[in-house]
Amino acid sequence: MAYGIEISSRIVGRKARPTIWMRGFGVGRALCPTTSSLTIALVGLGSFVGLSSLGAESFELKLEFPPPLVISTPAPIKVPHLEQPGMKPPKIMVPSDVTNVAAGKSVSSSDPYPILGEPDFITDGDKESEDGYYVEFEPGLQWAQVDLEGAHELFAIAVWHYHIQKRAYHDVVIQIADDPEFTDGVTTVFNNDHDDSSGLGRGSDPAYIETNRGRLIPVNRVAGRYVRAYTNGNSTDELNHVVEIEVFGRPAS
Repeated sequence: MAYGIEISSRIVGRKARPTIWMRGFGVGRALCPTTSSLTIALVGLGSFVGLSSLGAESFELKLEFPPPLVISTPAPIKVPHLEQPGMKPPKIMVPSDVTNVAAGKSVSSSDPYPILGEPDFITDGDKESEDGYYVEFEPGLQWAQVDLEGAHELFAIAVWHYHIQKRAYHDVVIQIADDPEFTDGVTTVFNNDHDDSSGLGRGSDPAYIETNRGRLIPVNRVAGRYVRAYTNGNSTDELNHVVEIEVFGRPAS
């Protein structure tokens, strides 16, 4: 009998808890609920796909999104290298043991006294953009850094900056390193600093408009312990914000 996997969800408190279903010839059986922000789905023919056709260890990474909510007054977005709105996120296949290894991990930042919020908000799993969910940093180049508490093999990073107003952040640079000072084994996996105003090198990635879907960034199995996310103001004002950072990987072997 060929089986497929379906991801559904149920509400527990404020959060939706996905449930994994195994289906074969129209018969469904709930396997287990999970509170992970990672949803893994098999994709292929129709709604489900036989395990043998995709490989037992290969799954498409799916993110969970907060409800869309745009309430701030729109402001002109004048960025020369802006991506066209509505671009589809990359399809990223990951092994079955990949999880959000940043969940609940400690966060440090270049601004020791944020204007609003606490750095630990950035890995608490809440991705809404209202007050109480995001961290606001001073103007200028700022970063937030997640300590994964050990070396990990990484497959993807997702970041939400601020999405109750359509805006684009400047000099979005995402790096992975082996040490907290980012002097050893530094790998840049995203860089939309088109003019090197950050001093981190000129990047070729596009600027993009923030939405509730965040930004999913492929990482080609880079190994590291620390993940750092930079911004340098945005198209509305000079402030910097981070709602959530998710890092998908597994302990390095």
